[in-house]
Amino acid sequence: MIDGVSRAGGLNILSIQSSVAYGHVGNSAAVFPLQRLGIEVWPVNTVHFSNHTGYGEWRGPVLAAGDVEEVLRGIGERGVLGACDAVLSGYMGDVSLGEVILGAVGRVREANPRALFCCDPVMGDEGRGFFVRPGIPEFMRERAVPAADVVTPNQFELEYLAGAAARTLGDALAAAEAVMGLGPGTVLVTSLRRRDAGEGRIEMLAATREGAWLVGTPLLPLEVNGAGDATAALFLGHLLLGRGVEEALSLTASSVHAVLEKTFRRGTREIQLVAAQESLVSPPVRFPARRVS
Repeated sequence: MIDGVSRAGGLNILSIQSSVAYGHVGNSAAVFPLQRLGIEVWPVNTVHFSNHTGYGEWRGPVLAAGDVEEVLRGIGERGVLGACDAVLSGYMGDVSLGEVILGAVGRVREANPRALFCCDPVMGDEGRGFFVRPGIPEFMRERAVPAADVVTPNQFELEYLAGAAARTLGDALAAAEAVMGLGPGTVLVTSLRRRDAGEGRIEMLAATREGAWLVGTPLLPLEVNGAGDATAALFLGHLLLGRGVEEALSLTASSVHAVLEKTFRRGTREIQLVAAQESLVSPPVRFPARRVS
């Protein structure tokens, strides 16, 4: 639920992201969790690789912005954009693709003014810094984030967007408020590790103009790709299903932790979405979110 609007039944999300044949990142991490929540997904792929780039080697095409635009135009020609409840975007290969995505958001909003735009502003992370092409960080801060209703940055991305460090809870709250000042009404901060938190925990912070909530889960000793993509999808899905931000945050964190726990037990670098699929709908352990603002 956002701005008092509850949506239930017949939900559709247009998801514009990368895809892989092997493993789960981008649309390959977002579509299945949303489907398990009972939401129809219209995936538009921006690349189709053999596997995610974390392996260091991969094959497959990057779709030109014009090709992605053609797919999006074709969907529009089916006359279904009025039934689209949200647009979800993730990694953007270049600024031209970003412009295509924002164009699609505009057409969806024209057909359905209540549709949401959830932008996962993928740019970089702690340790690696930026890993996107030049111009993308500026495009995210100046064009994509201001156009979004919901944004889901990790801690590194939050700090860039806010222009300030987020090393304590107070810092993170102030940074989230600064990002809301750019336009979005809801900010979900993922992979939050702050100095004033307990050891062995990782957190998510969800902030709106009405308040903020924090949830922590045990920190697992693994590094995977795609968890952020699944997180953004689940959080958006729960909001569209009419759940409040506090409940959406708790459910999302609990499901993602269950998936990562299954991944850790299996000793694999690919998140185990299929093996842990029941946890996407009904996580075995619920980590409660607490109000912090």
